[in-house]
Amino acid sequence: MANLNIDSVKDRTFDAIVIGSGMSGGWAAKELTDKGLKTLILERGRDVKHIKDYPTTNMYPWEFEHRGELPVAIKEANPIVNRCYAFGEDAAHFFVKDNDHPYVQEKPFDWIRGYQVGGKSLLWARQTQRWSEFDFEGPARDGFAVDWPIRYKDIAPWYSYVEKFAGISGNRDGIPELPDGEFLPAFPLNTVETYFSNHVKSKYSNRHVISARCAHLSKPNQIHLDQGRVQCQERILCQRGCPFGGYFSANASTIPWALKSGHATLRPFSVVQEIIYDEKKGKASGVRVIDTNTKEAIEYYADIIFVNAAALNTNLVLLNSTSHRFPNGLGNDSGVLGKYVAFHNYSAHIGAEYDGDKEWTTDGRNPAGGGYIPRFRNVYKQETDFLRGYASGFSAYRYQQRPWDGVGASLKDNLVKDNLSGWKVGSHMMGETIPKESNYVALDKALKDQWGIPQLKISVAYDDNDEKMKKDYVEQLTEMFTSAGFTNIKASTDNRAPGLDIHEMGGARMGNDPKTSVLNKWNQMHAVKNVFVTDGACMTSTSCQNPSLTYMAFTARAADYAVSEMKKGNI
Repeated sequence: MANLNIDSVKDRTFDAIVIGSGMSGGWAAKELTDKGLKTLILERGRDVKHIKDYPTTNMYPWEFEHRGELPVAIKEANPIVNRCYAFGEDAAHFFVKDNDHPYVQEKPFDWIRGYQVGGKSLLWARQTQRWSEFDFEGPARDGFAVDWPIRYKDIAPWYSYVEKFAGISGNRDGIPELPDGEFLPAFPLNTVETYFSNHVKSKYSNRHVISARCAHLSKPNQIHLDQGRVQCQERILCQRGCPFGGYFSANASTIPWALKSGHATLRPFSVVQEIIYDEKKGKASGVRVIDTNTKEAIEYYADIIFVNAAALNTNLVLLNSTSHRFPNGLGNDSGVLGKYVAFHNYSAHIGAEYDGDKEWTTDGRNPAGGGYIPRFRNVYKQETDFLRGYASGFSAYRYQQRPWDGVGASLKDNLVKDNLSGWKVGSHMMGETIPKESNYVALDKALKDQWGIPQLKISVAYDDNDEKMKKDYVEQLTEMFTSAGFTNIKASTDNRAPGLDIHEMGGARMGNDPKTSVLNKWNQMHAVKNVFVTDGACMTSTSCQNPSLTYMAFTARAADYAVSEMKKGNI
């Protein structure tokens, strides 16, 4: 029996454990296995295998029982996730339903989640922009949060590294506040988007409208073919899972790559209850999981642990990992764990019409979504009454207007008529929010989930800085639209709760000082050297770029450092 127990422990011992299999967890698994480490990948949800488990990916509109719409009863039962733009009949199976995994909203917060292998990497909007020096300098220059412990030069080589593997399409635009990368050919702007780009370039010295950069294979290289991925077919059905691997997801890329190495073990249906801290050794020894099918508690052991459970769940895991040494959560000597959570503000939009270029229309689809306007406010100096700034999306389109009047043959005749609308243009705001101690997550003291783990309590809200920034976006974009000759300009703001941007960040921030931060410049816990956090929880500030590319780069960089330190005997 004793030998059986020894064998059991041996079977449950790995070189590394990765908690989470999504955007950053997949990268951690790939990098660690590439370096020869026997790695356990833990995923709380079910397995989703590339191609095999995309049940709706090739369905025609008429094959959906409700033509893509979800029944009212499902919408009413899921008021939170139903607010997400991608929660439809074709992709609802990839979203967490409201009642399955409840949480406590101390303030309104729409927590959008995807619990399966690949996580939200199946569902993301695939927009990819590098941070710049202006972003890493931001907190120190503008006096909020804490100084980032790195600068752009530290992460730039790792951006290049992950871009080459993931496949990022874009132009080399030469904009200091939005550094260029290792790009595949960009998806082109259409005629009105190009017109607006040229107009903005002629009128504003510091404003740009560029082709949006995105994680789609416009022209795959050998490294993408080696992953089993081929050129993006421009179907724009990405949220269903792409059988071509045309866009980057952990399912199509990093997870199968790690498994192919022979060094990875993937264990779905495994909710991590806590990270185990060894008081004698002064480091983490493993993790305790609950098998969601059997409810059995199982311990796994490793020398290195990467926490990539997605930003807020990573906070939950760390806060729930208590010991005599860390009574308030693993590595929480500073007391800031769970605090300084921030997000992106998407609550302003603007639309208009353009009377020109009516001899042109579009042919096909643009998976990049059109144009992108990099941040132009407060870049080189403080120039407004609010801190930081916003980026914006921009797109132009025409659509078929189909008259529905008539009966029988006359109705059919009307429906097949070509009757293009005029050009419509639109933009949405992507604002940086300021991390504050008052925006936090914590463990609820009374409520637990179905596995006995405390529910997460979320207390996150907008502030006056966000309102001023939103007002400025509306004013500036209105001016830009007006000067371009757009008409019927209509700006709108909404009262959406934080969270619907799906860019929540922070809680286990990086910093130079262990007294004010959880992680050092290598995403390594100041107080527990063999634990690394490289998902959104690590973010000291949010900038206004889409964050996934930065998570990928942080993860590859941290994995390289972790293995190096392991070989030196420092971990």
